[in-house]
Amino acid sequence: MPDDPSIRSIRPADYPQWRPLWDGYNAFYGREGSTALPEEITRVTWSRFLDPNESVHALVAVEEDAIVGLVHFLFHRSTTRLHDVCYLQDLFVLPGRRGRRIGERLIEAVCAAARATGSSRVYWQTQVGNAAGRRLYDRVAHHGGFIVYSREL
Repeated sequence: MPDDPSIRSIRPADYPQWRPLWDGYNAFYGREGSTALPEEITRVTWSRFLDPNESVHALVAVEEDAIVGLVHFLFHRSTTRLHDVCYLQDLFVLPGRRGRRIGERLIEAVCAAARATGSSRVYWQTQVGNAAGRRLYDRVAHHGGFIVYSREL
């Protein structure tokens, strides 16, 4: 088994390896084929990761020069806290690499980045049927019982 992957910030040259993971993440949530995200969203999202003035960030797990996991997160204000909070928006590990705590290491890296910026909390959401993800999340965080609603505009 290879050594534990390193976790690092995304780099411009990572796009060819990042893209299949991004597509896999979106497919997991039903965004593929006729329901795929418009290409412009992917293009702009990628450019935001590389813009130091953006609040959206990306880390990758790298194993033997191959990207095996990704996490995207952003910082924002909160009406219930004095310091920013961090929203962990996307987390994905290649199916063949799951069960090796790569997802947990990516979450911990986001928590470290949030601490370094003075954020007071990291939070995320998932679908109720994401059993594997929820096992990890139940181990590393607290579920506050909130239900998420959204409305497309």
